[in-house]
Amino acid sequence: MMSFPQGFLWGGATAANQCEGAWDVDGRGPAESDVLTGGSVKSPRLVTYRMPDGTTGAVPKWQGVPEGARREVVDGYWYPNHDAIDFYHHYKEDIALFAEMGFKQYRMSISWSRIFPKGIEEEPNQAGLDFYRNVFLELKKYDIEPLVTMWHFDTPLYLDEELGGWKNRAILPYWDRYVRTILTEYKGLVKNWLTINEINNTIQFLGANKPASDEDFQRAYQHLHHQFLASAHAVKMAHEISDEYRVGCMICGVPHYPLTCDPADVLLTQRQMERCVFYCGDVQAKGKYPVYAQRLWDEHDVHVEMEPEDAQVLAEGAVDFYTFSYYMTTCDTTHEVTETAGGNMSFGAKNPYLKYSDWGWALDAMGLRYYLEMVYDRYEKPLMVVENGLGAFDTVEEDGSIHDPYRIDYMRAHIEEMGKAIDEGVDLIGYTSWGCIDVISAGTGEMRKRYGFIYVDRDDEGNGTFARSKKDSFYWYKKVIESNGSDLA
Repeated sequence: MMSFPQGFLWGGATAANQCEGAWDVDGRGPAESDVLTGGSVKSPRLVTYRMPDGTTGAVPKWQGVPEGARREVVDGYWYPNHDAIDFYHHYKEDIALFAEMGFKQYRMSISWSRIFPKGIEEEPNQAGLDFYRNVFLELKKYDIEPLVTMWHFDTPLYLDEELGGWKNRAILPYWDRYVRTILTEYKGLVKNWLTINEINNTIQFLGANKPASDEDFQRAYQHLHHQFLASAHAVKMAHEISDEYRVGCMICGVPHYPLTCDPADVLLTQRQMERCVFYCGDVQAKGKYPVYAQRLWDEHDVHVEMEPEDAQVLAEGAVDFYTFSYYMTTCDTTHEVTETAGGNMSFGAKNPYLKYSDWGWALDAMGLRYYLEMVYDRYEKPLMVVENGLGAFDTVEEDGSIHDPYRIDYMRAHIEEMGKAIDEGVDLIGYTSWGCIDVISAGTGEMRKRYGFIYVDRDDEGNGTFARSKKDSFYWYKKVIESNGSDLA
């Protein structure tokens, strides 16, 4: 038996920097995504910069720009996020399509630099406030509940350049002003908020592209401490501003499996889950650092700078519910392996029992149920799956139709596992598939890596009309929502 509860929040998810476009329209300031070039699964996205003497260059994002350089938009490079899919000018059309599918919830994010262009202004940008108000009113017209992410890889570039971004505790007053502004402005239009998207990426990503030094770990754990405080501030402010507000965390949910039954692999997997997944979830959901945190810090001689009041701040800022993205699982081993796999910040040994996508991501629907049951047992808070989907190549036929049975098969399998988890007692309250409309890939900057039920006429070189069209999966997901998950045929 598979029974989704009445009122289950079916829907889809996007992020401002991957869908809005209009990067410099109506007073918006630049964010890091605006200085990222296009890339591919084999070629990394580059960050462009300008040196004090005027010379320019570009380096892979993970490498970091040269000392003294400022990240800037440079002539001669392609920046796919600048236009993205132009949701900024198509939101009414897009929301109407979401409503046609029957969405109960739409997960989206607010671009911080659309509200405070540099991040330091005393007063918000009214045009930015008006844009999101209009989006929320359009959603309300169709009885679609917004689920709003406050930060989805979208720090104003000025704060990154001048303060060092999240590595500097001085960012917190600017964050607090931004959060208080949006919580106050959209009272009555939004009920559910998420603080920081895939917050654990900061620690998951270390060592993926180059060996991580103790200094890298010091910066990462300090960065996270400031984001934990920022999240806690947001939770407390939300509860003070409105009794209706509920605030969740957002974790990149990648379960780790031991590749073998060697006890050394099992212990390594436990350690990897603690560092890569549980560390952030434990602080945000339990309101305190876990016991194993000291071991993680000691492994790299990390000394997290904290103020005496920080423990109380974290305790008072525990989230109301737990959300996560789920795309794949990974394997850990102490043994030498010949095949590795990676995707969405996860790198490990290839699992011989699983198939992999065109982008090297493990296809593992059962892993979703495993993760749901594991984190619900750990936190006993309501859960939402707020990203899940298959990035794939889609072909537009001569008659304009788009047949994507691979996407339907992927989603069917994952929804079935969600239903089993609910039957086994997990309090799962919502599901928003990632990229419900095709968006720019965060990892590669590509358009051809498509997730959506809705096709957008745009390619990797910026060609296309932005016209929207329905894939076969559009009609399939509409049926799923109409039946509250009981009809997956």
